[in-house]
Amino acid sequence: MDWNKYEAVIGLEVHSQMLTETKAFCGCSTKFGNPPNSNVCPVCLGMPGVLPVLNKQLVEFAIKMGLATHCRITPYSIFARKNYFYPDLPKGYQISQFEEPICVGGYVEIENKDGKKKKIGLVRIHMEEDAGKSIHDQGSETFVDLNRCGVPLLEIVSEPDIRSGEEAYLYLQQIRQTVTYLGICDGNMEEGSLRCDANVSIRLRGDEMLGTKVEIKNLNSFRNVERAIDVEIDRQYLLIESGGRVKQETLLYDADTNEVRSMRSKEEANDYRYFPDPDLVPVVIDDAWIARVKKAQPELPLERRDRYMHDFSLPKYDAEVLTAEKDVAEYYEQVVASFKVKSKEAYKQASNYLMTDVLRVVNEKNIGIRKFSIRPAQLSRMIDLINEGTISTKIAKEVFEEMLQTGQDPDAIVEKKGLRQVSDESAIGEVVEEVLQSNPDEVQKYIGGKEKLFGFFVGEIMKKTRGKANPKILNDLLRQKLEKLKN
Repeated sequence: MDWNKYEAVIGLEVHSQMLTETKAFCGCSTKFGNPPNSNVCPVCLGMPGVLPVLNKQLVEFAIKMGLATHCRITPYSIFARKNYFYPDLPKGYQISQFEEPICVGGYVEIENKDGKKKKIGLVRIHMEEDAGKSIHDQGSETFVDLNRCGVPLLEIVSEPDIRSGEEAYLYLQQIRQTVTYLGICDGNMEEGSLRCDANVSIRLRGDEMLGTKVEIKNLNSFRNVERAIDVEIDRQYLLIESGGRVKQETLLYDADTNEVRSMRSKEEANDYRYFPDPDLVPVVIDDAWIARVKKAQPELPLERRDRYMHDFSLPKYDAEVLTAEKDVAEYYEQVVASFKVKSKEAYKQASNYLMTDVLRVVNEKNIGIRKFSIRPAQLSRMIDLINEGTISTKIAKEVFEEMLQTGQDPDAIVEKKGLRQVSDESAIGEVVEEVLQSNPDEVQKYIGGKEKLFGFFVGEIMKKTRGKANPKILNDLLRQKLEKLKN
């Protein structure tokens, strides 16, 4: 079968839960994890006669996201009622935006592993409220928690510009980085604060007409988005090649079996009977408001990545790893800001320690870097001690582990454990002489051409100095003595 005969056409709808303290249209808390049905009031419960009041911060967050994704901020937008019945939607409708959203157009730029860039267009970004949550895992009963009702969302709708599961993964990664850098969403897919639905179809390569699209709902991780899309592309391809037809429906993805299954036939937009919400006035945004938000915009991930490559001379890989999470980037910046002597070498050392030792511990303990026990200033000081010649990189590993366990500063650990590096040439020279005299056979083999034994001598000297000999001085002295023996 010719898999290149077709191409996938994919659009993503990303729901991003806003980090406002109160809900979109009432004063209830948005705090996650509170007891069920405790963050509720007559407004978000949909009681008769209540009136919603728009949260201004939701509008500001929408403007922030629109500016970050190159959208046009519309000066006039309205809210609409999206009508449908579901047990966790007590009003029987959801307040959203339809014909006149707050942000239109724009794009998100992705870059694949080969460095190829692509712009994924955006149809719109609009404001809406979340529905509640139905809990189905309580035996034969279903429970409803309405805490999430009315929590503010931004829905980010892409153009059908995505062509693979990998591109969808990269696009979603950029969305998550953007909302977390802006400070408008925590990006936690497991807790549902970032959710993704994918619309997938295939068509003959070169065709302009779109195929029948299928929606995959409630994808809760980047990898699941990628895997679900690839599975659905394969399913549609095999179905069409065997003479079948793709029907428009909503699917659920099962990560355990790596399969999709039908949830329901897909509704069209007019099934929701959108109409302007009579209880909410239009949102009017002037140029001055946009200018104020724009002035306060933080540095975004790609801008920070490029700055790290320029200002700190970091390789692209390092810069991408360090800027993937805002908190990690801020930790790194605090480390390098504390250096006594700033240099390209020190910046790279900080990057290496962060990407290996620090992130290893963070991942093992499943904690955020804000809860990491070694403070940025402590790690910075440890690297200073290496570059000052006070400790070796080998000793630094011991210091790092001690800081991790005790929280003590590196200077105190070095003094308490006697880890200060030996840089006295005469003292190191004596140990070099002692090791060479103790290993005459190895010395003769080295003189005979077996130069790999140089590492053996270094190891023996380090053992005798308990790893405290200055490596540069040690290597220079050892090489000088061996060359003399050769001659």
